[in-house]
Amino acid sequence: MTDTFSPAHRKLLNTVPLRAASRIVTLEVPYEHDGEPMEGYLAVDETHEGRRPGVLILHDWGGLADYTRVRAQMLARLGYVAFAADVYGTGIRPEGDDAPKEAGKYYSNLELLRARVAAGFRELQANPDVDPDRIVVIGYCFGGSAALEFARTGAEVRGVVSFHGGLIAHDPSDADAVRASLLILTGGSDPVVPDEAVVAFENELRAAAHVDWEVVTYSGAPHAFTLPEADHYRPLADARSWRRFVDFLEEVTAERPTVDADPGE
Repeated sequence: MTDTFSPAHRKLLNTVPLRAASRIVTLEVPYEHDGEPMEGYLAVDETHEGRRPGVLILHDWGGLADYTRVRAQMLARLGYVAFAADVYGTGIRPEGDDAPKEAGKYYSNLELLRARVAAGFRELQANPDVDPDRIVVIGYCFGGSAALEFARTGAEVRGVVSFHGGLIAHDPSDADAVRASLLILTGGSDPVVPDEAVVAFENELRAAAHVDWEVVTYSGAPHAFTLPEADHYRPLADARSWRRFVDFLEEVTAERPTVDADPGE
């Protein structure tokens, strides 16, 4: 399948060089949640052999569109199996004022939001090219919030990453359920995620001592700072957050050594 991207999206894609031998294959993937049709997007380098880490990508409040597809292809170029989930459902791609209204349906029903992410996770986990023990979930804006909510379900994933996502502290807290390492990449000038929201979120995580977490704040970066077609795009913050994410991805998806049984047992 061939994607036709805008110049801004093509420029973003090409920040990750394509290896000469690579063959990136993309596919629209139908699946369901509770009988509701979904349509995700898969990107994979078919020249790789054997199972490899997978990355589940969660879209912003505009739904699964070209920006999310570009990020999936960037990850495929790095050797990961990337699957962009469809939180809203097939054909639901809101624009303008309809986008916050659609996202609001899920912000007001976090159980549904978590379940929609879980449906996409199961689809990726079942992919024969994916090592189901080495999956990371990431999201942008609305998708960042969704990724963090999924972590609160106790999902067995290696890592969860939020790019300029809303930070929702829970009272009572359910942070004790988190099993994934968390990476939160946020803008220092984001009115959607003010300092007090960051502090409240950090304080909740501090109370769950076992959780591995990191918050990185980018100076001067507003909301949606990684979206190249948005007025709020900040190339430096985008590049820095991507590099930190790639380092995190390599760290948490590394092969874990096999622990041999005690021969005396």
